[in-house]
Amino acid sequence: MGFVKEFKEFAIKGNVMDLAVGVIIGGAFGKIIDSVVNDLVMPVVAAIIGKPDFSNLYVVLRGAVPEGTALADAKKIEGAAIFAYGNFITVAINFLLLALVIFMMVKAINAMKRKEEAVAAAAPPVPTKEEVLLTEIRDAIKAKA
Repeated sequence: MGFVKEFKEFAIKGNVMDLAVGVIIGGAFGKIIDSVVNDLVMPVVAAIIGKPDFSNLYVVLRGAVPEGTALADAKKIEGAAIFAYGNFITVAINFLLLALVIFMMVKAINAMKRKEEAVAAAAPPVPTKEEVLLTEIRDAIKAKA
């Protein structure tokens, strides 16, 4: 089998296409979650804490950094060791929201699957043509006897 033919079979298989669609939708969904975090959640958290922007939250571990210096400028100061935790807070909230939404989606999909399985299990199996014919033959033999 040729390389190109093998590749076509691999690329066209359902799992690969499903994965590609999932990656594309996941990328777009990640942007939606970023917007929810940055535009909706973080302003509320900032209103509670009092800081509108977490990206400049840091602790100076070593060195002299003037109070109120932006993180980018503080990192440039020679001899200063900076522990920047503000961006981590934003990313952690982003991750937790994304995980929550994915969990809710998986839970909804599983509920739909269980509902479909219950409907499929409740419906009696339809007899095949052979079974119907054999039942008729059996009934005819019983009627003669």
